[in-house]
Amino acid sequence: MMFRRMFLAALAATGAVAAGGVAAQAYPNKAISVIVSFPPGGDTDALGRLFAEKLSSRVGQSVIVENKPGASGTIGNSFVAKAPADGYTLLFTPNTFSIAPLVLKTGAGAMYDPLNDFTPIILAGTQSLFVVATTASGVTSLKDLVAAAKGGKITSYGSPGSGSPMHILGAMFNKSAGVQITQVPYRGSGPAVVDLIGGHIPMMYTTLGPVAQHIASGKLVNLGVADPQRSPLAPNVPTLAESGIKDADVGAWQGFMAPKGLPADIQRTLNGHFNEILRMPDVRARMTLLALVPAGGEPTELAKVNTEHNSRYGKVIKEFGIQAD
Repeated sequence: MMFRRMFLAALAATGAVAAGGVAAQAYPNKAISVIVSFPPGGDTDALGRLFAEKLSSRVGQSVIVENKPGASGTIGNSFVAKAPADGYTLLFTPNTFSIAPLVLKTGAGAMYDPLNDFTPIILAGTQSLFVVATTASGVTSLKDLVAAAKGGKITSYGSPGSGSPMHILGAMFNKSAGVQITQVPYRGSGPAVVDLIGGHIPMMYTTLGPVAQHIASGKLVNLGVADPQRSPLAPNVPTLAESGIKDADVGAWQGFMAPKGLPADIQRTLNGHFNEILRMPDVRARMTLLALVPAGGEPTELAKVNTEHNSRYGKVIKEFGIQAD
């Protein structure tokens, strides 16, 4: 009898362990949606689709990218904030995520708290911001650009949207250079580049990926980089500071978020997959083409940079009185 009880107890324990193992491996058991809050054609969309493809291969489930553009990304971001925290709705976003709610007027778009409404998963990569102009504008240097702006020949610039780091850079550039170049906000980098190449706007603040081919073809001129040092991706392009534009260093990042309350085991699972994806040679090569420096690491790295950008650019927004047009 004692042996029988011991046997049954051991069997029950084994069953519990097995059940626990099944539960731990149950995620994901259906398709995952990755929300990109900007339209196709930009580097966020391109990189989001690359990560979705790789994640799908690793987990054996469909990973579907859904573009939900509008209101400088806050429409899609708010959608994710309100989604179930079960790991089946993820957000792939640039650092406009940290800034846009500080810039948009009340009622201008769906709102969310970038510090408290989400669970960080991974910082995918970092990017430099550049100042580019059309060859047709006749501008070949930042000195030319400032002179053209002061002379009224260049009066507007394109950005991926109000509250983007490019918008912040535009305000800081104006102050440092003593000019007034007006933002023309678009629903992402893709549409802005189309109008730039089409001659509807003379210049743009942008990451390198969406404009690299047009710089190579001679349609655009890369005037400067908003980093403390020159970019290894464009070593011949001077920094803004080298050209006399002081205190206008602005960078960008891309990362994955989930709704607040994501279970820790799912957070660890996704973070592990994305770190492995970031080590893949073809992914790193694609990121180089998009002018991103791979990052990775623990979710805390994304939480840290999100908090830092929200704080730093929040002060800039308040100081300059930056608001959506």
